[in-house]
Amino acid sequence: MPDTARMKRALPLILLASLSGCALRPLYADGSQGAAAQALRSVDVAPIDGKAGWLLRNALNDRIGNRQGEVAAYRLEIELDDQITGFGVRRDDAVTRERRALRARYRLVDAAQGTTLLDATAGSDAGIDVVSSEYAVLAAEDSALERLTQILADQITARVALFAGRQANAQ
Repeated sequence: MPDTARMKRALPLILLASLSGCALRPLYADGSQGAAAQALRSVDVAPIDGKAGWLLRNALNDRIGNRQGEVAAYRLEIELDDQITGFGVRRDDAVTRERRALRARYRLVDAAQGTTLLDATAGSDAGIDVVSSEYAVLAAEDSALERLTQILADQITARVALFAGRQANAQ
């Protein structure tokens, strides 16, 4: 076997060996006992206005683990901006496509001191076909909203977990 072929096969092993000494750690390295998981369990999601808020709050509570009766160390405050914009206009000015954009500004607040620890945004868009059935369009808009709240919940949970992991490593 030529030396270049051996080198190509060995390169991934060499790279893996060189990374073993770095400070990279999986975010959920210690499972439910890890810093990220424990910090997420100590977050209380404040009520959010509107249907999108209700959906997002439920999705977040599903991801972070709803601690019944425990005192939360952190409070997650979220403001939503939900917009539907029509585009793809035909000659008769009828809209053929819509974009639903859901944006969230969220703050992780220390519940005891009231200080903001994390202030960030999350967002996503979904395209919706506008068809002749008004019911079908409303159903598509609702379905898009449900998908968008799931995406935002994933983004927010990951960012809060990352923050918690960094805080634990700093201590």
